[in-house]
Amino acid sequence: MKSIGILGGTFDPPHLGHLIIAEEVRMALKLDEVWFIPSQEPPHKEKAYIGAPHRVEMVNRAIDSNPSFKLNTIEVSRSGKSFTFDTMKLLTNENPDVKFYFIIGADMVEYLPKWNHINDLVDMVKFVGVKRQGYKLNSKFPIIEVDIPLIEISSTNIKERLNNNMTIKYMVPEAVENYIKGKQLYEKR
Repeated sequence: MKSIGILGGTFDPPHLGHLIIAEEVRMALKLDEVWFIPSQEPPHKEKAYIGAPHRVEMVNRAIDSNPSFKLNTIEVSRSGKSFTFDTMKLLTNENPDVKFYFIIGADMVEYLPKWNHINDLVDMVKFVGVKRQGYKLNSKFPIIEVDIPLIEISSTNIKERLNNNMTIKYMVPEAVENYIKGKQLYEKR
Protein backbone atom coordinates (compact mmCIF):
# COMPACT_ATOMS: atom_id res chain seq x y z
CA MET A 1 0.00 0.00 0.00
CA LYS A 2 1.30 3.43 -0.95
CA SER A 3 1.58 6.15 1.74
CA ILE A 4 0.90 9.72 0.67
CA GLY A 5 0.98 12.92 2.69
CA ILE A 6 -1.44 15.70 1.85
CA LEU A 7 -0.44 19.30 2.43
CA GLY A 8 -3.27 21.64 1.62
CA GLY A 9 -3.46 25.40 1.84
CA THR A 10 -3.83 28.59 -0.08
CA PHE A 11 -0.07 28.73 -0.74
CA ASP A 12 -0.41 32.48 -1.16
CA PRO A 13 2.59 32.34 -1.72
CA PRO A 14 4.26 28.96 -1.06
CA HIS A 15 7.39 29.33 1.08
CA LEU A 16 10.26 27.35 2.53
CA GLY A 17 8.25 26.59 5.68
CA HIS A 18 5.79 24.59 3.55
CA LEU A 19 8.64 22.67 1.93
CA ILE A 20 10.36 21.94 5.25
CA ILE A 21 7.11 20.65 6.76
CA ALA A 22 6.45 18.39 3.77
CA GLU A 23 9.97 16.96 3.70
CA GLU A 24 10.23 16.42 7.46
CA VAL A 25 6.87 14.59 7.57
CA ARG A 26 7.78 12.58 4.47
CA MET A 27 11.02 11.42 6.07
CA ALA A 28 9.62 10.84 9.58
CA LEU A 29 6.69 8.73 8.37
CA LYS A 30 8.52 7.19 5.38
CA LEU A 31 5.89 8.46 2.96
CA ASP A 32 6.16 7.67 -0.73
CA GLU A 33 5.02 11.16 -1.76
CA VAL A 34 3.58 14.40 -0.49
CA TRP A 35 0.84 15.99 -2.56
CA PHE A 36 0.49 19.77 -2.40
CA ILE A 37 -3.16 20.74 -2.87
CA PRO A 38 -3.79 24.48 -3.34
CA SER A 39 -7.31 25.44 -2.30
CA GLN A 40 -9.74 27.38 -4.43
CA GLU A 41 -11.44 29.06 -1.49
CA PRO A 42 -10.49 27.92 2.02
CA PRO A 43 -13.42 27.59 4.47
CA HIS A 44 -11.53 29.27 7.35
CA LYS A 45 -10.19 32.33 5.48
CA GLU A 46 -11.26 35.08 3.16
CA LYS A 47 -10.52 34.58 -0.51
CA ALA A 48 -6.90 34.15 -1.46
CA TYR A 49 -5.03 37.34 -2.28
CA ILE A 50 -3.76 35.97 -5.61
CA GLY A 51 -5.84 33.89 -8.04
CA ALA A 52 -5.55 30.11 -8.23
CA PRO A 53 -3.64 29.94 -11.56
CA HIS A 54 -0.75 31.98 -10.11
CA ARG A 55 -0.75 30.01 -6.84
CA VAL A 56 -0.75 26.69 -8.74
CA GLU A 57 2.19 27.85 -10.85
CA MET A 58 4.10 29.03 -7.76
CA VAL A 59 3.56 25.65 -6.03
CA ASN A 60 4.68 23.87 -9.20
CA ARG A 61 7.87 25.92 -9.23
CA ALA A 62 8.42 25.49 -5.47
CA ILE A 63 8.26 21.67 -5.55
CA ASP A 64 9.92 21.13 -8.93
CA SER A 65 13.27 20.01 -7.49
CA ASN A 66 11.84 17.26 -5.24
CA PRO A 67 10.64 14.13 -7.10
CA SER A 68 8.66 13.04 -4.01
CA PHE A 69 6.52 16.19 -4.13
CA LYS A 70 3.52 16.33 -6.46
CA LEU A 71 0.98 19.02 -7.31
CA ASN A 72 -2.69 18.05 -7.19
CA THR A 73 -5.24 20.62 -8.42
CA ILE A 74 -8.39 18.80 -7.25
CA GLU A 75 -9.54 21.78 -5.16
CA VAL A 76 -8.83 24.57 -7.65
CA SER A 77 -10.69 22.55 -10.29
CA ARG A 78 -13.96 23.00 -8.47
CA SER A 79 -15.60 26.25 -7.41
CA GLY A 80 -16.58 27.41 -3.96
CA LYS A 81 -15.23 26.55 -0.52
CA SER A 82 -12.73 23.71 -0.34
CA PHE A 83 -13.72 21.36 2.47
CA THR A 84 -11.14 18.73 3.37
CA PHE A 85 -13.87 16.10 3.74
CA ASP A 86 -15.01 16.53 0.12
CA THR A 87 -11.44 16.43 -1.18
CA MET A 88 -10.42 13.39 0.83
CA LYS A 89 -13.62 11.53 -0.04
CA LEU A 90 -12.79 11.96 -3.74
CA LEU A 91 -9.11 11.07 -3.28
CA THR A 92 -9.79 7.95 -1.19
CA ASN A 93 -12.40 6.74 -3.70
CA GLU A 94 -10.00 7.31 -6.62
CA ASN A 95 -7.04 5.76 -4.78
CA PRO A 96 -8.25 2.77 -2.74
CA ASP A 97 -4.68 1.41 -2.47
CA VAL A 98 -3.34 4.56 -0.77
CA LYS A 99 -3.07 5.40 2.92
CA PHE A 100 -3.41 9.17 3.27
CA TYR A 101 -1.77 11.33 5.94
CA PHE A 102 -3.24 14.81 6.21
CA ILE A 103 -0.61 17.30 7.41
CA ILE A 104 -1.72 20.25 9.53
CA GLY A 105 0.03 22.85 11.61
CA ALA A 106 -0.53 23.01 15.34
CA ASP A 107 -2.57 26.18 14.78
CA MET A 108 -5.18 24.11 12.89
CA VAL A 109 -5.33 21.26 15.43
CA GLU A 110 -7.44 23.34 17.81
CA TYR A 111 -10.00 23.89 15.02
CA LEU A 112 -10.46 20.19 14.20
CA PRO A 113 -13.73 19.92 16.19
CA LYS A 114 -15.20 22.57 13.86
CA TRP A 115 -14.14 20.85 10.62
CA ASN A 116 -16.87 19.68 8.25
CA HIS A 117 -17.62 15.94 8.86
CA ILE A 118 -14.61 15.62 11.18
CA ASN A 119 -15.63 12.21 12.56
CA ASP A 120 -15.90 10.74 9.05
CA LEU A 121 -12.65 12.43 8.08
CA VAL A 122 -10.77 10.84 10.99
CA ASP A 123 -11.83 7.43 9.60
CA MET A 124 -10.52 8.36 6.12
CA VAL A 125 -7.10 9.81 6.92
CA LYS A 126 -4.42 9.89 9.56
CA PHE A 127 -3.87 13.43 10.82
CA VAL A 128 -0.28 14.56 11.19
CA GLY A 129 0.31 17.58 13.41
CA VAL A 130 3.47 19.63 13.13
CA LYS A 131 4.51 21.94 15.90
CA ARG A 132 4.20 25.68 15.53
CA GLN A 133 5.42 28.24 18.02
CA GLY A 134 2.72 29.34 20.46
CA TYR A 135 0.44 26.34 19.83
CA LYS A 136 0.01 22.94 21.43
CA LEU A 137 -0.94 19.73 19.68
CA ASN A 138 -3.77 18.87 22.09
CA SER A 139 -6.80 17.25 20.53
CA LYS A 140 -9.44 14.66 21.32
CA PHE A 141 -8.77 13.34 17.81
CA PRO A 142 -5.83 11.04 17.07
CA ILE A 143 -2.88 13.09 15.84
CA ILE A 144 0.51 11.76 14.77
CA GLU A 145 3.03 14.34 16.00
CA VAL A 146 6.08 15.17 13.89
CA ASP A 147 8.76 17.49 15.16
CA ILE A 148 10.02 19.93 12.59
CA PRO A 149 12.60 22.69 12.83
CA LEU A 150 10.76 25.79 14.00
CA ILE A 151 11.01 28.36 11.26
CA GLU A 152 8.78 31.38 11.51
CA ILE A 153 7.92 32.13 7.91
CA SER A 154 4.35 32.87 6.93
CA SER A 155 2.64 33.80 3.69
CA THR A 156 1.17 36.82 5.49
CA ASN A 157 4.64 38.02 6.48
CA ILE A 158 5.92 37.52 2.93
CA LYS A 159 3.04 39.57 1.50
CA GLU A 160 3.73 42.35 4.03
CA ARG A 161 7.42 42.37 3.13
CA LEU A 162 6.64 42.56 -0.60
CA ASN A 163 4.11 45.30 0.02
CA ASN A 164 6.84 47.28 1.82
CA ASN A 165 9.47 46.66 -0.90
CA MET A 166 11.48 44.37 1.40
CA THR A 167 13.38 41.28 0.26
CA ILE A 168 11.93 37.78 0.49
CA LYS A 169 15.21 36.13 -0.50
CA TYR A 170 15.71 32.82 1.35
CA MET A 171 12.05 32.79 2.44
CA VAL A 172 10.71 31.32 -0.80
CA PRO A 173 12.46 29.21 -3.44
CA GLU A 174 14.28 31.34 -6.00
CA ALA A 175 11.93 30.15 -8.77
CA VAL A 176 8.95 31.41 -6.75
CA GLU A 177 10.64 34.72 -6.02
CA ASN A 178 11.40 35.18 -9.73
CA TYR A 179 7.80 34.37 -10.65
CA ILE A 180 6.41 36.83 -8.08
CA LYS A 181 8.70 39.59 -9.35
CA GLY A 182 8.11 38.78 -13.01
CA LYS A 183 4.33 38.87 -12.61
CA GLN A 184 4.45 41.80 -10.13
CA LEU A 185 2.34 39.86 -7.63
CA TYR A 186 1.66 41.16 -4.11
CA GLU A 187 2.57 44.74 -4.97
CA LYS A 188 0.63 47.54 -3.32
CA ARG A 189 -2.90 47.65 -4.66
